Amino acid sequence: MKLTREDAERRVRSLSGWTLDGDAIRKQYTFKDFPDAIAFVNRLAPEAEKADHHPDILINYKRVTLTYSTHDEGGLTEKDFAGAAMADATQTDV
Repeated sequence: MKLTREDAERRVRSLSGWTLDGDAIRKQYTFKDFPDAIAFVNRLAPEAEKADHHPDILINYKRVTLTYSTHDEGGLTEKDFAGAAMADATQTDV
């Protein structure tokens, strides 16, 4: 179920480094180098597949930007915030 704007604003404040951008949440991660950025995406992919909820991923050299939104709900849902928390946990798995 799509969250209200107020719920989304409250939920994003509980996440470190994530921002609300319209009907999505976004975070940019910075790594030591390109291989580390790719390794992060490779760790994230199976977890996203298991959850059946996939972020938009933009890779710029050593920076990875993730954007979550539940397109079939037309905005943010609990799935997006669960995905953000999973990405943060995956980022620390080196």
